[in-house]
Amino acid sequence: MSSIKHGLSIGIERIENDFFLSLKAVGRLTHEDYKIITPMIDSALAQVKAPKVDVLIDGTELEGWELRAAWDDFKLGLKHNNEFRKIAIYGNKNWQEITAKVGSWFISGEIKYFDNLHEALSWVKE
Repeated sequence: MSSIKHGLSIGIERIENDFFLSLKAVGRLTHEDYKIITPMIDSALAQVKAPKVDVLIDGTELEGWELRAAWDDFKLGLKHNNEFRKIAIYGNKNWQEITAKVGSWFISGEIKYFDNLHEALSWVKE
């Protein structure tokens, strides 16, 4: 029996009301992955009135989402919509660039796709 690596790792930094989330997505994400990560993000942001969130997503090992996990991702984005300031998506697949463009329709902050990690990090930290 072989196991397939998948999931999300998260880093959360906070300075007063400013948050920096770094996410690394691996494999094909599942609803179970979101059942773990969503409460962590909700809990961190709930402790601050009017948080401002910048995000760096490393999707270079992301293969996609199960349908329910894609819905979980969409709900998470809507729930914290007004809190996101910048989201940088670092990836290496054409569909990730398209995902960034579609995501910008639903998030009040800016979303940009990058194929260079240093450029993504520089932009999100500006």
